[in-house]
Amino acid sequence: MPAYNEAEGIASFVGEIADSVSGMCDRLSVVVVDDCSTDDMPRVLDDLADADPRVMVEHRSPNRGHGPTALAAYRRGLELEPDVIVHVDGDGQFHGADIARVARALSSHDADVVHGIRRDRTDPWFRRALTASVSVVVGFAVGRRVPDSNTPLRAYRPAVLEELVSSLPNDALVPHVHFSLAEVRRAYDVRYVAVRSLPRRGSDATGTMWGGAKSPKLPPKRLRQFARRAAAELWRYSLRPGRGR
Repeated sequence: MPAYNEAEGIASFVGEIADSVSGMCDRLSVVVVDDCSTDDMPRVLDDLADADPRVMVEHRSPNRGHGPTALAAYRRGLELEPDVIVHVDGDGQFHGADIARVARALSSHDADVVHGIRRDRTDPWFRRALTASVSVVVGFAVGRRVPDSNTPLRAYRPAVLEELVSSLPNDALVPHVHFSLAEVRRAYDVRYVAVRSLPRRGSDATGTMWGGAKSPKLPPKRLRQFARRAAAELWRYSLRPGRGR
């Protein structure tokens, strides 16, 4: 779980995940990587870890953004030698029961990867439009439809995940889009589970990506800049002819 400035909602979210998933496994570890938060989240996470030995916290500095933090969380999870790794963002936009369903589907379908496909999204229109545009590009590149190609809710077999993580630099901005492309090209068994998308937990439903505006009507400058950089990265590592593997 990568997380940034989620002090208000992360404790309840971690607790909900643990309650939903713990009955499915002999050992559960919740790895949270804090991307140099500026709110009270570092203290909240340390308190969680002190109270529950299943919670493992890594504080990173300086702030690197979502992609590098997600990759750091994946790598930390792989070090634990688990049977299943589930990724979810720390903003709490999923029900714990849906996270458990995605994890369960990996075993019930004997799949390599399971994606949680978001339904009923409450994100701003431009964020949903960006997701749809990325899915179109991914589908065109691999010759088939890949729904919600940047979903942050995913379950992986560790061996598959290790191959995907090792194919990207540590500072990749959009690792999940790269993963979605590679999963099809490498003929992994990918399954899809519909899940409900919730508003971000906490008083600010839009999070930190919107440059401080409570209800932006147009894509904020920060997001536009990110989209341009991400597009260049996708071309360089996954879309340019001869680079896709």
